[in-house]
Amino acid sequence: MSIIVKQTGGGDFTPCPAGLHHGICVDVVDLGVLKVAYSGHEKQQHKIRIVWQVEDMMPSGKPYIVQKRYTASLHEKASLRKDLESWRSRPFTPAELEGFDLENLIGVNCQLSVMHDSRDGSTYANITSVVPPPRGGIRLEPRDYVRVKDRTPEQTAQAGKAGGDGEYQPCDDDIPF
Repeated sequence: MSIIVKQTGGGDFTPCPAGLHHGICVDVVDLGVLKVAYSGHEKQQHKIRIVWQVEDMMPSGKPYIVQKRYTASLHEKASLRKDLESWRSRPFTPAELEGFDLENLIGVNCQLSVMHDSRDGSTYANITSVVPPPRGGIRLEPRDYVRVKDRTPEQTAQAGKAGGDGEYQPCDDDIPF
């Protein structure tokens, strides 16, 4: 069976606007062990991607999707740990550091600070911080999203065409992680 590839344009993808957004975690994707370059050296690291929907809508009427890739580590210097502790408004306990199930993030609301970065003629929406949702605010629910692990091949292809993620009064006790 042939696998045909061709050059494709960037399409009409519109990045999430810069600023502070109310969001909900809709997916955690295990990317496996990837080769990464750091300080001029290549190494292999286990990576994951956390995906959020934000309250704001794209011109198409669908919610914006933002995501951030992390090394799968809770080391004290790891970005994943820093973002999770900021989101939770508390540090991990020694017991939690023994093993934390990232599936607990699905459906949890937050606020996301998004900053734009322009490279090679494209604009990217980068998440710079993740914090708890505002007290007394609305609670978002996932909208029109199928987790990567649950997608059919047709849904995976459609997400890629749409510029999708091929590449959301809670108190502290309401946050289940």
